[in-house]
Amino acid sequence: MFLSVFELFKIGIGPSSSHTMGPMTAAARFLEDVKREEWRRRPDDHVARITARLHGSLAYTGVGHGSDRAVILGLAGKTPLTVDPDEVEAIVQAVSASHLVRPSGHPAYVFDPATDLVLDKTTPLPGHANGMTFQGHDAEGRVLVEHVYYSIGGGFVLSEEELQAARSNKASATDQRAVPYPFRTAAEMLSMASESGLSIAAMKRANEETWMPRAELDAGLDAIWQAMSRCIERGLAQDGVIPGRLKVKRRARALHDKLVDDWRQNRSNPLLANDWLSIYAMAVNEENAAGGRVVTAPTNGAAGVVPAVMRYWLHFNAEADQRSIRDFLMTAAAIGGIIKSNASISGAEVGCQGEVGSAAAMAAAGLAALLGGSPAQVENAAEIALEHHLGMTCDPIGGLVQVPCIERNALGAVKAVTAASLAIKGDGTHFVPLDVAIETMRQTGMDMNEKYKETSLGGLAVNVVEC
Repeated sequence: MFLSVFELFKIGIGPSSSHTMGPMTAAARFLEDVKREEWRRRPDDHVARITARLHGSLAYTGVGHGSDRAVILGLAGKTPLTVDPDEVEAIVQAVSASHLVRPSGHPAYVFDPATDLVLDKTTPLPGHANGMTFQGHDAEGRVLVEHVYYSIGGGFVLSEEELQAARSNKASATDQRAVPYPFRTAAEMLSMASESGLSIAAMKRANEETWMPRAELDAGLDAIWQAMSRCIERGLAQDGVIPGRLKVKRRARALHDKLVDDWRQNRSNPLLANDWLSIYAMAVNEENAAGGRVVTAPTNGAAGVVPAVMRYWLHFNAEADQRSIRDFLMTAAAIGGIIKSNASISGAEVGCQGEVGSAAAMAAAGLAALLGGSPAQVENAAEIALEHHLGMTCDPIGGLVQVPCIERNALGAVKAVTAASLAIKGDGTHFVPLDVAIETMRQTGMDMNEKYKETSLGGLAVNVVEC
């Protein structure tokens, strides 16, 4: 199965890839399905009104994750990539006031968020915890067209038919791409690296260049890193309170300023590495929690780990260059693709082990590669990072991607660097293969009680009193 680096690293907005970017994308897809008119039975059939229902985890934590607003934005014709975070509030207010959405290329549709957007906590859909049903009605209220979509994590959205095809092992268009190194597992990846003599990044690049020119690929990778870096910088420049009833204060800027002051005064700081990693990761996830521009890595809830580790490398390595950044992203994407293909990156499906755990594995692999690690050492780094996130639940307080999510990214970045360091000091041989850790994560997620999978019905979400 071939997953492009640009499918794992997607530029969008916070606070959640599955609960914000996914519903926005699904709503936009529904508009396209309406426009295709394949549903029309009579020439005079016209959609006048749209309704939407969010099911499962989307219903339980949708408001805290911005799912309701995301549906409004998607039906207004916006996408995670094109929407301006600074215009979100105005768009949502305009739709709520007018009870109309006016997407480009469409007529105006009646859509009153107060009545036409339902958070359905009683009717789970069978395909996935993050299910959505969209309907188009005529002026008399008859349903003309209905589509079900699933947000399966990391901003990926599948229709009901696409999900069924994926689960019956029918290859999608993405799966059918012919690439020179079609590894689906870590074992296959290591075997192909041994036979070819190439690094993991080089094999991933060869696969990507089958479908796009090198210049386009490099420009895309540079754009991903630029978006990640800008997110860090904006996060370090902001203070105040993050939107939401928890009233969580931003800390990254104050912590960064204090660390810079200590650095200038040459004070001894035995926690220096941890401090920089934590600050960078928190800056990203504070921005994500505020609905800012972020990059899925592989999800929004885990968006801080990969850029924090990369920024840390750049901070302390004078020889780092643009090629280092590209190789890091390529290696990380190779590992992320294996995890997604064989388990899940969705917190609603397997808990936070699938989000921060996957991000830590990706970041550890990328750093190990930059440290000169062999493919075996890179695979070992990813395994160490993932193994020590196994069993992690997804239990956001108040349904907001804030506590414990922001700090959890800081700890994920620290674990990633530790994992890379341990792996580089070995020879690549280790007891638990990455494929086994991934399968264990999948099994653990399937066994995990639903209340610990992004529903805010268990764990910290019910044991911490909201103030």
